[in-house]
Amino acid sequence: MTTLYTAHVHVTGGRDGAAKSSDGKLDLKLAPPAELGGNGAGSNPEQLFAAGYAACFIGAARLVAGNEKIALPQGFAIDADVALGKDAQDHFRLGVVFNIALPGMDKAAAEALVAKAHEVCPYSRATRGNIDVTFHINV
Repeated sequence: MTTLYTAHVHVTGGRDGAAKSSDGKLDLKLAPPAELGGNGAGSNPEQLFAAGYAACFIGAARLVAGNEKIALPQGFAIDADVALGKDAQDHFRLGVVFNIALPGMDKAAAEALVAKAHEVCPYSRATRGNIDVTFHINV
């Protein structure tokens, strides 16, 4: 792999701690959500993963659209849900649901774009076969 960029983040305290990037642009208090017995007074890994994955996926879709000369609609957005759960063997697992808004775009073209972006996106590639990812495409 040829490295293009490396993010440096210092984390203390795990789910009940803090995260700060070396450039200071990320500086978060971390706290478990109330649903997991925490006070919910900070962000959590599932929120951070949802934000990172959705942002990366939009970038991948823009790359695909640019390469294929496809105009993306102004309202292109993703509402990302990341669920933390347990499987039948009692192991923790993640599940992702992307509600993708591509207003005014042809449904078949939107589905093809999302499928291609899923092949290109580094988050999708890194997690393929490890987590369930569901796409709901709204045109």
